[in-house]
Amino acid sequence: MTDEPATGDPRGSGVGILSEQLPRFMRLMHGLKNQHTAEGGRDRAAHVLLFPLSRLGPLRQGALADLVHADPSTVSRHVTLLVEQGLVRRAPDESDGRASNLVVTEAGRAQLDRLRVEREAYLRQVTADWTGEELQTFTALFDRLLDGIAATLPSDPMSTPHDRTVSA
Repeated sequence: MTDEPATGDPRGSGVGILSEQLPRFMRLMHGLKNQHTAEGGRDRAAHVLLFPLSRLGPLRQGALADLVHADPSTVSRHVTLLVEQGLVRRAPDESDGRASNLVVTEAGRAQLDRLRVEREAYLRQVTADWTGEELQTFTALFDRLLDGIAATLPSDPMSTPHDRTVSA
């Protein structure tokens, strides 16, 4: 008798373990997000939108909501806050004068840099006892997992391979 599942996939136990780990990962990320939101209020949630805006350039608000897989009304509230804080500005859409695109300002780029530094410091702490080789292996495999997941979603330009430095 083997550990191979009925599907005939010899990776079955690994897939089973991953299927247990992913919900835990999502719960932990949700908890971390809630903690950060509690510490930074609604600003924190809104500031996360700076990552895709910076990476993908000027975007319409609806396109941004689609990209981050979020409710348009939530994105609208966040964008209003970002504009009020001077982190994003609305620019006329050259292809449609009635619409506007969201553009990250210099203050928004500075905030984005602060968020990156904060995120990297946290990850340095979490992975402090990992070797460089372990970190490299994990990031390569995690990248493959993210690509696989992204491939199952509708078009997601935030997930293009080899350019993830500023994704949300």
